[in-house]
Amino acid sequence: MLNQLRYYITGQAAGFPRYIWEQLIFGLFGWIPTVLGVGIRAVMYRLVIKMKGTAAIEYGVRLAYGSHITLGKRVYLDHGVYLHALPAGIAIGENTMVMHHSMLHVFNFRGLPHAGITIGKNCFIGEFNVFRGQGGITLGDDVYTGPQVQFVAVNHVFSNPNTPIREQGITAKGIVVEDDVWLGAGVTVVDGVTIGRGSVIGAGAVVTGDLPPYSIAVGVPAKRIKDRREMKPGDTPSDIFFGELEQLRRNI
Repeated sequence: MLNQLRYYITGQAAGFPRYIWEQLIFGLFGWIPTVLGVGIRAVMYRLVIKMKGTAAIEYGVRLAYGSHITLGKRVYLDHGVYLHALPAGIAIGENTMVMHHSMLHVFNFRGLPHAGITIGKNCFIGEFNVFRGQGGITLGDDVYTGPQVQFVAVNHVFSNPNTPIREQGITAKGIVVEDDVWLGAGVTVVDGVTIGRGSVIGAGAVVTGDLPPYSIAVGVPAKRIKDRREMKPGDTPSDIFFGELEQLRRNI
């Protein structure tokens, strides 16, 4: 029982005193709704996480291993977001938004050398995204994801049919998504993949291999069907709209 309790606590914070301190801060201030709560957390959460400027954190955001979380200025964490940063950490760059019920998880219970999640600046992480960062996940700047996108930087070994899969270990090579990539709704990116800058991945695709820069890729498994640099003027829609968020970012 004591070993199980120790395992739980060390999976939530960097030691028992740190666990008590972080849970106290989260318990006192994590539930407060409205803009008042956002403002209070922008001040009080500095006691348990690293903030480079002011971050906006909605109520109901769950944070574990706060000492290993770094948020750039103007980062926004929506309601229901879950960040678990054991032990290599999670870093989110300035002006990046993580939308509701997305999960960024680095539960490195096997001592993996590259575990961690880094997201660049000016990114938008859509609703219900999942990041499994055991092998390391790096997103560059200006990366946009639709809802229910998954980055799974871990894989189970299953080569021996006579041994339960859970007892055969894992591999974890890591995932890299370079700058200015758009991943449509429901995309899955598996371990060991690099997606080159400027690429567009169609909804529902499963990316199982590297994609060169400026790829347009679709399907299961994802196949490159075009180079964005070969697109013609006629390929650009005529009815283009720009959101208020992008206007605000340009004026910062």
